Amino acid sequence: MSEAAIRVATSDDAAAFLPVLRQAYAPLVRMGFHFTATRVGLDEVREALRKQSTFLLERTETSGSRKILASATVRFPWLAGERHYAPYPCIRWVFVVPDAQGQGLAHRMLDHVEDGFLRQQIKAPAVYLGTASRHPWLPGLYERRGYEPFHHNVNPLGIPLVWLRKVLIPDLYAALESPREWTRDFPGAA
Repeated sequence: MSEAAIRVATSDDAAAFLPVLRQAYAPLVRMGFHFTATRVGLDEVREALRKQSTFLLERTETSGSRKILASATVRFPWLAGERHYAPYPCIRWVFVVPDAQGQGLAHRMLDHVEDGFLRQQIKAPAVYLGTASRHPWLPGLYERRGYEPFHHNVNPLGIPLVWLRKVLIPDLYAALESPREWTRDFPGAA
């Protein structure tokens, strides 16, 4: 086995990505947390990988095959036809496969996405994400990473969600005319 490395997925990765996504979200489903990610099909995954930036943390096995250990996807606010709660990129489909949990891979993945990609490359002033508001540790994990709640709603599967925002580049964020007023253009945002 080799050291795990992060790369950007392509639509060609959809067939390998989908079963790993389902495996990673299965424990949440057993806990009663249903996300739309647990019900996506291959075509939806392929389209998401084509339009969005999905990062895969993979390890190369001795056989030469790659094993996905963790992932995070960034959805951009300029994608038409998708619901957005803020004018910033949205992180979604964050997971670590069950047999790789407890190794700091989620933090490594989020550090890469937040700092290496969104802050340094995209120059995004802020980022946001959503999670189950009643999940025993996810809201707290994100809050410890600097995210602050800004909106609550219920997903199409009946799960109460909390939406959290993190400022990545404070001077760019502050330079916006009125960041809080921007949310009026995004349905349901407060």
